[in-house]
Amino acid sequence: MPNAIDSKTKRDKLTPRRDPYWEPLKKGAAVGYRRLDGDGEGTWVARWRDDDGKQKYRALGNFKDFDVAAKAARAWVESCEQGASPKVTTVKQVCEAYIAALIASGRAATAKDAEGRFSRLIFNESIGKLAIDKLKTTSIQKWMNDQIDDDDESDDEDMRRSKDSANRNLATFKAALNMALRNRLVATDAGWKTVLAFPKVAQRRQDAFLSMDQRTALLNACPDDLKLLVKAMLLIGSRPGELASLNAGDFNKSLGCLTLTGKTGRRTVAISTAASRFFSECCKDKLPAAPMLTTSFSQRWNKDSWKKVFKAAVDAAELPHGVVLYALRHTAISEMILAGMDSFIVAKLAGTSVAMIEANYGHLKHSVVTAKLDAVAMF
Repeated sequence: MPNAIDSKTKRDKLTPRRDPYWEPLKKGAAVGYRRLDGDGEGTWVARWRDDDGKQKYRALGNFKDFDVAAKAARAWVESCEQGASPKVTTVKQVCEAYIAALIASGRAATAKDAEGRFSRLIFNESIGKLAIDKLKTTSIQKWMNDQIDDDDESDDEDMRRSKDSANRNLATFKAALNMALRNRLVATDAGWKTVLAFPKVAQRRQDAFLSMDQRTALLNACPDDLKLLVKAMLLIGSRPGELASLNAGDFNKSLGCLTLTGKTGRRTVAISTAASRFFSECCKDKLPAAPMLTTSFSQRWNKDSWKKVFKAAVDAAELPHGVVLYALRHTAISEMILAGMDSFIVAKLAGTSVAMIEANYGHLKHSVVTAKLDAVAMF
């Protein structure tokens, strides 16, 4: 039987109808063309009969050439024959299934972390709408690159941190995709297997920790508005952006806690007595919705407003050239660990995972343990 859909000329002569015009590919498989009204290109669909004799269908989209459509249909049929699900499963659905699996296995904290990453980067993005078997290496690589902080004001530490964060997001994403592969929702991992993490970005800068003398010198070199921001960073070890978005009403003096909002969502954390006194002074006579910390122009801080003035203070204090505001977070977390605080508590306060605390600050615990062991009389 002549092929009625292998050329545009033939397809244009077809009568528009709901049912596709089919062309067999092999036994139990076919590619079809649905003719639309008007002059526009029609749509293509694939058909495959499973072992139980049930027909399965997959919309392929728009193609100008029959050979391209037939190739897409054969690829789908082959994946079905290899055991992959014939149903369309989106990347978002894959990620949701991964979160559900983590919860079912009792890994609630990991599930919450994964949900936060997917909510920010996948669920409402174009990549989340893709069928998993349509996911390409270039799509994931672009997804990775879009996470990198590379504006004109970025420095080396900004770049390192954004790449390090992107690497962690990729690891979580790949875990979800690999689970989908094991569950036969897709026949191959070719779409993501060769996407690599950014190299040599996990190691924190050696000049990220500031000694007490360096902190004092830095505070003395800061103008009054920046000094408050620096003190706040050292007192609670939060991310700079969390302090920039902090309102006066986010401080609960009676309970001695702050509610912070940042890239990991909202969290309420306990603060020290010194921090409570500090924030009590900062929010004095302010309405609840007013910014807690502002520039000398009464505006909220942001990266553009603190970067140059902070660098000037670093230079004036004669600190290492690479010190950035984020180093104060590292310094505060380091001091918490050195004081003997549990990693779980520190992770909750800092809005990060225990795994990250152990990976980046675990070595500091050795000195704490050594000090405790030295206090024990063995003989």
